[in-house]
Amino acid sequence: MPEHTVSAFDVELKELGRKVVEMGGQAERLVSDSVLSLIRRDAAAAQRVVLLDATIDQLQREIEDKAVLVIAKRQPVASDLRDIVATLRISNDLERIGDLAKNIGKRVLAIEGEYHPQKLVRGVEHMSELVLEQLKEVLDAYAGRDPEKALEVWRKDASVDTMYTSLFRELLTYMMEDPRNISVCTHLLFCAKNIERIGDHATNVAETVYYMVTGGMISDDRPKADASSETTVSFPPRTVQG
Repeated sequence: MPEHTVSAFDVELKELGRKVVEMGGQAERLVSDSVLSLIRRDAAAAQRVVLLDATIDQLQREIEDKAVLVIAKRQPVASDLRDIVATLRISNDLERIGDLAKNIGKRVLAIEGEYHPQKLVRGVEHMSELVLEQLKEVLDAYAGRDPEKALEVWRKDASVDTMYTSLFRELLTYMMEDPRNISVCTHLLFCAKNIERIGDHATNVAETVYYMVTGGMISDDRPKADASSETTVSFPPRTVQG
């Protein structure tokens, strides 16, 4: 390609990368805000999270439109094509992360005013801290084109699953101990599952970053440790009034 065409192509690739970084930052902030709204029982903050998800959706549409246009105009190959394909994949995962944060916000609105002991939220808070760290690190790996950092994030997926399984059992125990906890704990279980899925999407991004930089796929099976479906719960027998 002529030098001016190569230069214009580089500018377009950098613009795509900048939009992905911007979208990642907004998704990270939305997750953080959704969890904070849960911890603080802040319905107004939860409502803002629900509304701001539209901003992430719009960024994804812009990235998709730009990527398709670049492919049509430049017909990229090799590493340039991997960059654009990675951009599309990552933007899709970030859009889903925004949706999951919005779902948490909706759960906060649903439990507004209900009996809500603070101890019930602690496990969700700790789990979200781990996932937010995972999300930040994978976005750094993307920005720095760092496959080793991406691999580190990928390996942390099992830790999130283990924490989710533990939290799942803890919340079930609270539900059995006090029936007043059932409604809130049910919503918290959905929140925890949303956070676990955010971790899955961060792991997807890690795999994509690794592919983008190296041209190869991570060869090992993804580490998973979610045993919540294997949890057996024994509820006490009901007393029938005669």
